[in-house]
Amino acid sequence: MDVTLTLQTRIVDTVEVVRQTNPMAGSVTNSVTMNFVANAQLAVGGSAAMVYLADEAVAIAKAGGASYINFGTFEPFYVDTLPQMAHELSVSNKPWVIDPVGIGIGGLRTQILTDFKAYKPSIIRGNASEVIALANLWGLDAGNNQSNVRGVDAQDAVDDARAAAIAIAKWTNGAVAVSGERDLITDGYYLAYSSGGSHFMNKITGAGCSLGGVMAVYATSAPPFIAALTGAAIYNLAGQRAEETAYGPASFQEHFLDHLYRATAQEVASQPFTLEVLA
Repeated sequence: MDVTLTLQTRIVDTVEVVRQTNPMAGSVTNSVTMNFVANAQLAVGGSAAMVYLADEAVAIAKAGGASYINFGTFEPFYVDTLPQMAHELSVSNKPWVIDPVGIGIGGLRTQILTDFKAYKPSIIRGNASEVIALANLWGLDAGNNQSNVRGVDAQDAVDDARAAAIAIAKWTNGAVAVSGERDLITDGYYLAYSSGGSHFMNKITGAGCSLGGVMAVYATSAPPFIAALTGAAIYNLAGQRAEETAYGPASFQEHFLDHLYRATAQEVASQPFTLEVLA
């Protein structure tokens, strides 16, 4: 059986089902990128709902097909909101995505991310430094790497986070997506590298945050590895195409959303990726 061909078929199905069903993926995301996250979720065919308060977050967790939690601009009320939302997602067996932005900054953020280990998020999406830091925080094998995380910027190469990503995915029985020049996506048993994208993604706010939101949309209709791989593929495709016509970061952002919207399921599935079967 050709595993790559099977994965491409699953990607086609995922893109098409989302566009046909318009599933809701609620988000607790950072205030800097909220608009872009919502617009990206809408562009791929999902429905967006942005919440802050605990009772609303729990309600959205129950009502949505999946949820997204981003730690970017940490608000005081997240101390109540995030644990309650994570608990509801866990007991409801709903898929959810986290982006551990700013991991290691402050005690409250660190404590909540520590507690999330027991809830086993479906997908973790972050840069290499964040993924290494999360594996170390959770006491998992990070390949003897120490994170060089600095704010929201990655100071480590994608491949430096390989061991950490695999260890986290095996712990959660989900998937980990490490964003970079070449994205790494793994469920602990398969590991894919997805290529494409644009250098402009580093020149705008929200490229990574919105990717987490889009992966949550796809998680409503596919298992974690397929959802993460589909999200990476459509982002790399749209980024590549947007760069061809963009004059700079501002026009790139506009064209990027257009290409998320215009990409066909077959085009997304045909975006290049390599696959490894892990021991």
